[in-house]
Amino acid sequence: MKSCIIPGSYDPVTKGHVALFEEAAKIFDHVYPVILVNSAKAGGMFTYEERFEILKSAVSAMHDKGIKNITAKTFSGLTTAAAKEFGCSFIAKGVRNLTDFAYEYDLSQISLRFDPEIETVLLPSRAHLSCVSSTYVRELIKYGKFESDDFAEGTRELIEKYYAK
Repeated sequence: MKSCIIPGSYDPVTKGHVALFEEAAKIFDHVYPVILVNSAKAGGMFTYEERFEILKSAVSAMHDKGIKNITAKTFSGLTTAAAKEFGCSFIAKGVRNLTDFAYEYDLSQISLRFDPEIETVLLPSRAHLSCVSSTYVRELIKYGKFESDDFAEGTRELIEKYYAK
């Protein structure tokens, strides 16, 4: 069985992330979007627990649409260790542009040093999603623009609730 993890901070998960999950679900037997603790990114808009609840809500909406081979997970540690923990031989990453590609390519080479049996697959985003990022969505949230289509389906209510507190 071919399985992959899609690691991220998901602060919060966006429509672009969901599109990546959908593309990966066409290629892999099972897809695990995994919230990893990223020591390079301090804090965040949402707590680790809130991000996981929002991610699970987005995955649930995907299940409702018939995409059932996706399971949200959390992990504290190296990305390659997360892949091993969940029985995956692949790490899938989305790339929106050449800057993302260069960054993710370098990370893929580092990952091979930790575990040469785990391959990284880079999946390009659709052009209309190339500007969607968690940073952009956090700006929408700060300015109360909750009607945007860039929120992942099934997440808006939780995001509004968590942000209000």
